[in-house]
Amino acid sequence: MRSFLQIKIYRGKFIAYSVFVVCIGLALGAITCAVLLDQWIQNSRNEASGAFTRVENTLQNDADRIEAFMQRVYSNSGLIADVRYFLGNSAEGYLTSRLQDSHYNRPLVSFPEDIKSFLSNGGHGDITQVSLHTSLKGNVVRFDTNGNTKFLFNLLNSSTLFQENIQEGFIYRKKLLDPNQISRQLGEFRFLVSSDRIFQTLQNYRLSDAGAVSTSGEVYVIAGSDAKAGELIKQAALDERDHGFLRTGLLDRAYFVTFQSTQFDYKFVSIIDMEALVRQKANVLLIVFLIVLAAMISVLLLIVYNLREDANFLRRIINSIGRAKTADFAPINPARYRRNEYGMIARELDDMIHQLDKHIRTNYLLKLKQQETEMKALQHQINPHFLYNTLEVIRSFALSSRDEGTSDAIATLGALYRDIVKYENIITLGCELDLLHKYLKIMEFKYPDRFYYQYNVDDALLELSTVKFWMQPLAENFFVHGFNPENEFNLLVVNGKEEEDRFVLEIVDNGNWITEERLAEIRNSLARGDDASTGSIGLRNVYTRLHFFYGEGFSMHIDNNEEAGIKITVILPKEAAWDV
Repeated sequence: MRSFLQIKIYRGKFIAYSVFVVCIGLALGAITCAVLLDQWIQNSRNEASGAFTRVENTLQNDADRIEAFMQRVYSNSGLIADVRYFLGNSAEGYLTSRLQDSHYNRPLVSFPEDIKSFLSNGGHGDITQVSLHTSLKGNVVRFDTNGNTKFLFNLLNSSTLFQENIQEGFIYRKKLLDPNQISRQLGEFRFLVSSDRIFQTLQNYRLSDAGAVSTSGEVYVIAGSDAKAGELIKQAALDERDHGFLRTGLLDRAYFVTFQSTQFDYKFVSIIDMEALVRQKANVLLIVFLIVLAAMISVLLLIVYNLREDANFLRRIINSIGRAKTADFAPINPARYRRNEYGMIARELDDMIHQLDKHIRTNYLLKLKQQETEMKALQHQINPHFLYNTLEVIRSFALSSRDEGTSDAIATLGALYRDIVKYENIITLGCELDLLHKYLKIMEFKYPDRFYYQYNVDDALLELSTVKFWMQPLAENFFVHGFNPENEFNLLVVNGKEEEDRFVLEIVDNGNWITEERLAEIRNSLARGDDASTGSIGLRNVYTRLHFFYGEGFSMHIDNNEEAGIKITVILPKEAAWDV
């Protein structure tokens, strides 16, 4: 470390890098903590939303049960009669009326018992009190936690027992109408849903401080026991926002979220104390701090290593450049001298770069021209050769047959050469197969009823880019070396398929075999890049052009078939085929 700190530029760099890494590390640590806190707050918010939804669903379920009970009352004449006896009567009056209207052959219907069994689950449901009111008084049926029933009669409607209080519960009001005269109201039902029984179902939810606040400001604390929690819940309910932060101290804040009930006039409020949340998640935050600290130390060690290597490189490069400049290189626009080590490197490297750039460009252009010239020369070697063979085919056909076949052969040849002239050097494999098709069609004219060909090429290969006119020489080898005019069935098959990481093209015939010695000679010639021993320019030219075009990933194999003939396999890796 001491070696590079002695150099001015590296000493300044190390200080700048250290400040930068510390700032970035602190920023990343702060962002990570903020993201984690936001995620924890969101989880708490989702928990509160789930708890509120649970309460609303429970209240809705109770509302549905009450509605079903009211339908049950109106549909049962005995039950509606018992309700009317219960309405406005004392206990004695209610019992007397029931006995007077009883029949020995019909069971007595009890309004309180029906409520207990149908509506309150035997007294253990959410509905703990049902009262039936006239304009002045009301009679009450209450159910305690043990399922016992208690009756209260002739209580004034102004009694505290009927006051709506969120500590006691929520009240559903239903009018009692005369079944014989719907417009006439007999009284009013009031069903009390206990807050304790509603909110005790939220014990499994992870709520730190939560409560329900009525429109009058009364607070039912669901979670949290201290008075501060109740005040925060009330303060959050008065806030016009549905979520946000409340200041609870000089630096402390609490996050709140509120939900407005659609069933009753109350708000569900959940409070998240940020200080308590941080203490609860201290282990996670400590891990984040340690990870950030370890990352900063690792980056600083990497910087120290690189700076030390750069310092050694600086000393070596100045000496190397001095030796390299002994060549006859004239300096062009030397870099402005700066009074530090990088200034010397810049001035020395400028001289070297200009010279290297000149040589690289020259050699690169020469190689490109050389390859272009070679490819043109190779293609020119093939096209005249094919033209002579094709004209010989047409001449032989014209001598042996004086019909429209000669015209078709000439038309096919014209179409073939028009395509050769029209197409650029780079075409699709589908176009190349079309050129081969025209050539094979001409060969059909020469050998009617003795030559057949077939294509089996996947569609995926048709859009691949390739060089022009390389399949014809491979097919021509068949007619020069393997074709038997005496054979009634000479076949040439072109197969093309897509495999997992490559494309495979096969040109297969049923002609003569190649001797093993000759086959080895051809393979060695292709591997060496030597034309002399192959005896045919076509095969070598095709290999050279495709190798230039596809690069090192290309390969071509020549093998004898087991039955008869040879198979030429051309393999194009997908990466090379798509990136040419």
